[in-house]
Amino acid sequence: MHKTLLAFSLAALLAGCNDASNDSKAPTPNPGEHAYEFLTQLSSGAEGIGARPTGTASETEAANWIADKLTGWGYDVTRQPFSYQKKGVEMHSQNLIVTLPGKSDKLIIVGAHYDSTGEQKGSEGATDNGAGVAAMLAVAETLKGQTLPYTVRLVFFGAEENGINGAKAYAASLSADEVGATLAMVNNDTIAGGDILYVHSAHSDVAEYNCADPSRYSHDPKVRDRLLALSRQGDMTPFELHPAFPGYPAGETGAWSDHASFACLGIPVAYLEATNFTINGADGYDGYSQSTNPALWDCYDATTKSACDRESETQWGKIWHTQYDRLDKLQEIFPGRVQQQLSDGTTLLIRFLREPGLE
Repeated sequence: MHKTLLAFSLAALLAGCNDASNDSKAPTPNPGEHAYEFLTQLSSGAEGIGARPTGTASETEAANWIADKLTGWGYDVTRQPFSYQKKGVEMHSQNLIVTLPGKSDKLIIVGAHYDSTGEQKGSEGATDNGAGVAAMLAVAETLKGQTLPYTVRLVFFGAEENGINGAKAYAASLSADEVGATLAMVNNDTIAGGDILYVHSAHSDVAEYNCADPSRYSHDPKVRDRLLALSRQGDMTPFELHPAFPGYPAGETGAWSDHASFACLGIPVAYLEATNFTINGADGYDGYSQSTNPALWDCYDATTKSACDRESETQWGKIWHTQYDRLDKLQEIFPGRVQQQLSDGTTLLIRFLREPGLE
């Protein structure tokens, strides 16, 4: 063989070997994949913590686990202990807070509660609300070391299930300057599991929120609308606004989750969740029936989008607080759904924090 041709052949062979070596490296898991790993570690009783009933040692174990994850990535974690009354008994919990620096001191708050309920029925709190926590952890891991447009606080709330106590405690701790600097609060509660992905704003009627000072209340939908637009940029499942139903205009939600205290402070909020507002559930079209899947009904009538017999139905398509809110059951009933929706929710948060578009 000619010397020049031999040299070229050897170079090509070596280049090919190098390419093969590079190709053989395990790809870096995407944030959605990591989020599902975190969800398994947090909510699976077989592989992790499992149920985290409010006010129990398991809730504290979950808080410590979240803190360990965050400190492992180099974050300074602030623990905010708080007390509250429940049926005349003083109870204790804690919020966990980390800050991601931004080019601006203006704030965006992103929150999710880590406690669960329904353990007596077999729930392990996978969708409510392990999924919201897992997405936020994946966001923290992905954005570590990046400088964002605005300063971001990720807040993991305790004791939501018996009175939204963690969010109330955190909101009450904000100074007037911090409230004035806060552009948005995004609440991640049950962001996977249900049939449809939704994003809501606060209700346009302040009376729905029972605020101590109604004059401060904000129902500005700009955060909701920005998230909605970002979800429609491709490479993820688009989020939707729920259709109007009695007492609730399209895309507006009530005060039953962690966003409520922030709306009462005058902060524009958005609330992400996965459910199904097209179902005529036990109390109407209120989103408390998460799925039309027959496995979640005694008998589902697709024509009426309700129970075959409303008097005798016991399940009503519900996941939250039931025996179906656990990864093993969810995987059996909805193969791959939780992974996809969790990836979608994580992707949407990352897009929003990188491109908030709020000013």
